Amino acid sequence: MGDGAGMDEDFNGAKVALFIGEKLLVMLRDDIPTIPHPNVWDFPGGGREGAETPIETLAREVHEEFGLVLPEAAIIWRNSYESATRPGTHNWFFIARMPVGTENDIVFGDEGQRWDLMTEVEFAALPNHHPPYVKRLADWHATHTQ
Repeated sequence: MGDGAGMDEDFNGAKVALFIGEKLLVMLRDDIPTIPHPNVWDFPGGGREGAETPIETLAREVHEEFGLVLPEAAIIWRNSYESATRPGTHNWFFIARMPVGTENDIVFGDEGQRWDLMTEVEFAALPNHHPPYVKRLADWHATHTQ
């Protein structure tokens, strides 16, 4: 796991590939032209607020979007990536695991059209998935042991 995600003071946001059992928790973003990546399947997370750490940003966003409490112990991998929309800045990407049954605690927030659980293969096959996440999942697979 990369270091620094708890102390990084210069980042834009954080996203997580959150596995509930063996499936990813995903959300179909709103179809509003004024937001980044409208009508795209996305992972939980979002932009930093104030002086939050990456983990604080992630925990807040997961709670706002899905009503879930993401324990730091659930995070199994993290890496920083340069922002595609804000060159010269970066975002954190996390992998986390929570047990089957966690989906029963989801309270979907007011962002997004709907949520789903799907395998990595199903996510990658969607015509409107967020493309960088397939590469980031591959980076994780290349560096971890199950």
